[in-house]
Amino acid sequence: MRRTREKERKQSGRKRNSVVYLICEGSETEIRYFKRFRSRGCRIDILPIPSQYKAADKLVQKARATMGINPYYPDEGDVIWCVFDRDENTEEMLIKAEQTAKKEGYRIAFSNPAFEFWYLLHFTEYNSFLEDCQAVLQQLKKKGRLKQYEKNKDIYDELLPYQKVAKQRACKQLEKLRREQQRIISRKSNPVTTVGELTSYLNERR
Repeated sequence: MRRTREKERKQSGRKRNSVVYLICEGSETEIRYFKRFRSRGCRIDILPIPSQYKAADKLVQKARATMGINPYYPDEGDVIWCVFDRDENTEEMLIKAEQTAKKEGYRIAFSNPAFEFWYLLHFTEYNSFLEDCQAVLQQLKKKGRLKQYEKNKDIYDELLPYQKVAKQRACKQLEKLRREQQRIISRKSNPVTTVGELTSYLNERR
């Protein structure tokens, strides 16, 4: 069936915009945030992963299946990004997720301990250990940051003026960990986020 659609598309001569698929474990935070990215040069499809596949290794393994009948042509610029946090993932799960992504040609946007760490970097450079998502939220809700933050709230516009500096801070932490030869997709790389790489990628596709 897919080969038939591909053949018909090529015969029609229609130019096809590439697609960026975001496979997200989150039901609210990540999806609400990335919905605000728009692109004329490509289509962005945000697909939540079914709850039984939210472990990092399962999420990556089921990425293609999550897309259903959506076409995927990496040779024409289509890309799959798997977006997930440390959560309760074991080191073994994270290693397997990274290995599978590399094998399949997928990219990973990883946050340790939680996606909200990316938000926190918009307001401060933070390098101290964070136990869990609650610890991140405690920092995020401090005065002068996002005191009224809730997971179901759209805060894209509040963050946008600080997006550039957040990327710089995230990059600085990544470089530090790499100099120390620390694996990024790991429980030990705390705190860290590669969401800045994904936002840069999406902005470049506009």
